[in-house]
Amino acid sequence: MKQVIISIMSGALLIGTPTMSFAQDAKEGKIKERKENQQKRIAQGVKSGQLTPHETARIENNESKINKEVRQDRKANGGNLTNKEKAQVNRQQNRVSKEIYNQKHDGPTR
Repeated sequence: MKQVIISIMSGALLIGTPTMSFAQDAKEGKIKERKENQQKRIAQGVKSGQLTPHETARIENNESKINKEVRQDRKANGGNLTNKEKAQVNRQQNRVSKEIYNQKHDGPTR
């Protein structure tokens, strides 16, 4: 089961990582950095047993939706995100971050 979860996380990282140009601005860099940090937090939760497979799948699904939306927004805007879109992604990442924290500290473990 642990291998399945690790495979899911690895796939989400590979599939969800959009190609970014060197001319990206600071906020877009922060989006990528934050996504990577959250993936590390999820992996740590799986490794320590703080996240169940169901919790991990739900969090990864939410991350995947955000990544898909970012890719679509970039495609629609010539490879960049508008300030409004960046703010929206930040709010979505805030929600996922809170979910990661809450799920890691809610008691049930695998």
